[in-house]
Amino acid sequence: HRAAQDFAIRQLNLRGLDWWQATTPLVLPHLSADRRELLTAELAFQTEQAATAAWAALPNGPIHADLFRNNVMFDGEQLTGFFDFYFAGCDRWLFDVAVTVNDWCIDLDTGVLDAARVHALIDAYAAVRPFTAGETVAWQPMLRAAALRFWLSRLYDFHLPRDAEMLTPHDPTHFERILRQRVLHAAPALPV
Repeated sequence: HRAAQDFAIRQLNLRGLDWWQATTPLVLPHLSADRRELLTAELAFQTEQAATAAWAALPNGPIHADLFRNNVMFDGEQLTGFFDFYFAGCDRWLFDVAVTVNDWCIDLDTGVLDAARVHALIDAYAAVRPFTAGETVAWQPMLRAAALRFWLSRLYDFHLPRDAEMLTPHDPTHFERILRQRVLHAAPALPV
């Protein structure tokens, strides 16, 4: 994030709040009542968060927006590259961290966070770019935002598939579980 902070070209996160608001009505008819309730409640919560001055003040700039395990390469324990910038754009840097934590630092079967992995990731990040006070407050809602983004995109791809040779819809319930976990259980706090 620091390396790209002065990058002049700005493209909004194409799967950000505006997309969530436009896409939710399209997938709601395909969902059970409890899933409709979760999706509409979380979208309302995220819309409220995004409307605050504190949210607008969060550090932002270019983000990967999809930094999952399957989008990086290692040689042994050495990170050698990351790829799949299809959804890269500009948004809160904390969103990128939350997306990464929600994939790299969980039990894959339950979505429960592994505190040791969370601490390892956020402590290493903070050693390079310390988190702001505003980011520490926004951390829990941002983890929910990251889970919502991928649950919603998977719901969309599953229920409203596009013609695409390379697109195989992922199971939306994986990120539904993660979102429910983030709503019910606080994650380890960011270092201050």
